[in-house]
Amino acid sequence: MSGNIQLLSDTLAGARAEGRAALIAYLPAGFPTVDGGIEAIKAAFDGGADVVEVGLPHSDPVLDGPVIQTADDIALRGGVKIADVMRTVKETYEATGKPVLVMTYWNPIDRYGVERFTAELAEAGGAGCILPDLPVQESALWREHAEKHALATVFVVAPSSKDARLAEITAAGSGFVYAASLMGVTGTRESVGAQAQDLVERTRVAGAGADLPVCVGLGVSNAAQAAEVAGFADGVIVGSAFVKRILDAPDDKAGVEGVRALAGELAKGVRRQA
Repeated sequence: MSGNIQLLSDTLAGARAEGRAALIAYLPAGFPTVDGGIEAIKAAFDGGADVVEVGLPHSDPVLDGPVIQTADDIALRGGVKIADVMRTVKETYEATGKPVLVMTYWNPIDRYGVERFTAELAEAGGAGCILPDLPVQESALWREHAEKHALATVFVVAPSSKDARLAEITAAGSGFVYAASLMGVTGTRESVGAQAQDLVERTRVAGAGADLPVCVGLGVSNAAQAAEVAGFADGVIVGSAFVKRILDAPDDKAGVEGVRALAGELAKGVRRQA
């Protein structure tokens, strides 16, 4: 079975055709439980998310702030395995027909085996992977297998990325480019800032030949911020705010409803660009 990179591309193109940014939600697999995480992801789609990133919990998530670190710790203490991540992708894709990516650090894939990981992700109906700590110059093996299985390879760029680096990443990547809005870790912020808009513009110029959508993450937590980012980006990525809804909920059912409600608020935000 082939992966769903085309579904991802069509979804992002469809949002652009509607004159809006796509809403991309992030939730870790196995949080608060494997079944509970699957229900939360379905709720994010129900609420209006166009794409969901499923986090592969890691013991040393260098890009992630305290909220997602807490969720990862809960998932790992619950015994989550890569098989559970694949099951999460498979069940949410089959239930919704919408693009589901995995966001993971490189070490778990390296230990699991690139061919095995890409084959299983494609078999589960996954659309690709976001790989925040895989240097583009060391990504040939991954990209070979990802392309073989029709999976997107999404690299992360930051405000510190030089133009030459942006050109290299946009040439090698597929699906979209993940633009980190600021230097630092994930988490909600009072303001997303002007750095993000500048990074999006520089990435588009550097990758003019690739024409990859540029989606912005890190810091977006409410409809007003989503509207601001939607004014200049192709996609708005929200993670910590969804995780926080589950952490703050009195029970799993309330957490799922919190995710659905937040997705609805953010979906309205991306449709009323600031």
